[in-house]
Amino acid sequence: MSKSIANPNLPAPPSGKYPAKAHARRVAKWIAEHGGPTSGTIYLDGQSTHMTEDDDQARHFRQRRHFYYLTGCDLPDCSFAYEIDADKSTLWIPPVDPEVVMWAGMPLLKQQAMDRFDVDEVLTRDELKSGESLSRMLGKQQSNLMVIEDRVDLSVFESNNVKEQQNPKIDFSWARKAIEVCRVVKDDHEIAMIRHANAVSSYAHEQVLASVKRAKNERELNAVFVMHCHANGCREQAYGCICASGTNASTLHYVHNDMPLTGRLNLLLDAGCEWQCYCSDITRTFPLHGKFTKESKEIYELVLLMQSTCMKMIRAGVLWEDVHMKAHTVAAEGLRQLGIFHSHLSTQDILDSHITTRFFPHGLGHYLGMVTHDTGGNANYEDPNPFFAYLRVRGTLPAGAVITNEPGIYFRQFPLEQELKDGMWKGVIDEEVLKRYWEVGGVRIEDDILVKEGGFENLTTVNSDVDFVEAAVVGSG
Repeated sequence: MSKSIANPNLPAPPSGKYPAKAHARRVAKWIAEHGGPTSGTIYLDGQSTHMTEDDDQARHFRQRRHFYYLTGCDLPDCSFAYEIDADKSTLWIPPVDPEVVMWAGMPLLKQQAMDRFDVDEVLTRDELKSGESLSRMLGKQQSNLMVIEDRVDLSVFESNNVKEQQNPKIDFSWARKAIEVCRVVKDDHEIAMIRHANAVSSYAHEQVLASVKRAKNERELNAVFVMHCHANGCREQAYGCICASGTNASTLHYVHNDMPLTGRLNLLLDAGCEWQCYCSDITRTFPLHGKFTKESKEIYELVLLMQSTCMKMIRAGVLWEDVHMKAHTVAAEGLRQLGIFHSHLSTQDILDSHITTRFFPHGLGHYLGMVTHDTGGNANYEDPNPFFAYLRVRGTLPAGAVITNEPGIYFRQFPLEQELKDGMWKGVIDEEVLKRYWEVGGVRIEDDILVKEGGFENLTTVNSDVDFVEAAVVGSG
């Protein structure tokens, strides 16, 4: 009998209903506490079914995350309302259509939806269009109706004279803002979902390491990762895999994933799956031949030091800009010790030149949740300070947030070589030493971190120690 691809030893996913009602209450409370309406209705439409252009097939469905946060519902063509005063949530689902049943089978029925989702009432979309449920819900004249602009079909409020009878006061300013802020701090159920996505992704990363010797190109290793995620219950990828060998790893969001591995030193794999709309985001870099070269190992150990130094700083209340700058400080000192930066320069001299932004151009991390780059980070991409222009999280970290810790060092020949020819970094970079590192390409190490009072928890379980990754590749085959 052949061995199953699925790993029975992985921890079970979290059980129980997604706590949508608690999320709705939290959003309503945030709105009231920040000057918004204290009563009324929050109304959202989920993602609709869309057909593929020039085809008779539906596009791949991806639920709107704001809608999922208040419903836990992963069905297409649904709507939702939360009545603040009554503390009542209503979900409208598609009705039974005989033609759809013929092709796709029975849809979820009302009672099944009640059993599955954390809502107080389930109706069908036919009942929404009739206007009766809306009239009852809106009640008196000028009730507040909080919606997300461009994410809602307001035509349902024209039906059966709802507009004339209730004339709801439609507000576009509060629902999105409140949901995006509330999503930053995760409850226990959300953390369990992210933890499970990490467990499956970490296992898939380990299987890639165990497959290196059999692979001929990036595409094969990419496929190994996706296969093991899918086989273990996570069909969706949180983002497109980055499977970059050799100098391809100097491209931060490399997309080709199909180049041969021959003649290349290392592979950077940035990949993570979803578990029921919650993401993981993990990066590992490893030697394709089982042993890091001298230069690769030096850079790998420097990135590990950047990550571990920053890890010790993560706790509730820490200013993320400070953690990010600590990574740059460690990078500056490490690259000077390797001779890439001239030894007579002080660490502050190096930082004042901004040269580390050429080797570590991205932010140290981002919030993680229902999307890879989750909401609430308050990034300022117009910041003139080059250290912070790509930093996706600004300000202090709250307990319960999940953030990535992902330093990297990259040797990008463009535009650095041209800048060196133009004399831009004269007296800062030793070009002869730098030449020995171009083939390293890039090294990034990324883990998903739960912020706690007084510390942190690393949700990512795949090892990143030098000895482990080298031994895993040596033993692959």
